[in-house]
Amino acid sequence: MNRLATAVLLMSLAIPAGATDLSSLTDAERQAFRDEVRAYLLDNPEVLMEAIGVLEKRQAEAQVGNDQALIQANADALFDDGYSFVGGNPEGDVTVVEFLDYQCGYCKKAHPEVTQLIEGDGNIRYIVKEFPILGDASVLASRFAISVKQVAGDDAYEQIHNELMTFRGQISTASLENLAESQNLDAAAIMAQMDSDAVSDVIAKNHALAQRMQVNGTPGFVIGDQMLRGYVPLDGMQQVVAQVRGE
Repeated sequence: MNRLATAVLLMSLAIPAGATDLSSLTDAERQAFRDEVRAYLLDNPEVLMEAIGVLEKRQAEAQVGNDQALIQANADALFDDGYSFVGGNPEGDVTVVEFLDYQCGYCKKAHPEVTQLIEGDGNIRYIVKEFPILGDASVLASRFAISVKQVAGDDAYEQIHNELMTFRGQISTASLENLAESQNLDAAAIMAQMDSDAVSDVIAKNHALAQRMQVNGTPGFVIGDQMLRGYVPLDGMQQVVAQVRGE
């Protein structure tokens, strides 16, 4: 018999024969029961840790089930929305979706590891969800990146995305215009597109999707049928990819 079962057994011994629940006990019997439980837990505090471990495991399992249901319910918006950047191997057997903010320190920390994951694996389809949540500079950067995609296409977007993820200066209209010019893009057309309804629509849809997916911060990842909230190092992402593949 494990410790938790032993604790339950000992607690039950404190209840007089014939008592079916605590509400049937007298005040004296209820106090005796409480004293017995308290004494046992003080003598065996590891039982509490065991119970907490069981609870956390059940909660984690429930979260996984909830996440899988959310992914299934929002599959089209996650994996095939028609407007998000799709990189890596478009025919890959595992899709990685990242919700990100260009002002997010952990997104920047994750960027080289996400790149290594995609390039090292060779069979991952990678989708970016622009999810600016950290202020005006974040919104400005995302509007710029989305505008680049709409005006100049996926290749230009990928280059600008990488530049923004490694950018250490102040995000401003001037710095973004300079960035476009440095990549030989049509800066005037891109800057004009930034305030368009088409760009606003992408951001609004991504925010609505994040809310449905219960993604409240960045980075947030969907890898196959699993969700990762927050920064995860390369080896952790590789393990999840392997699990999704059934390896």
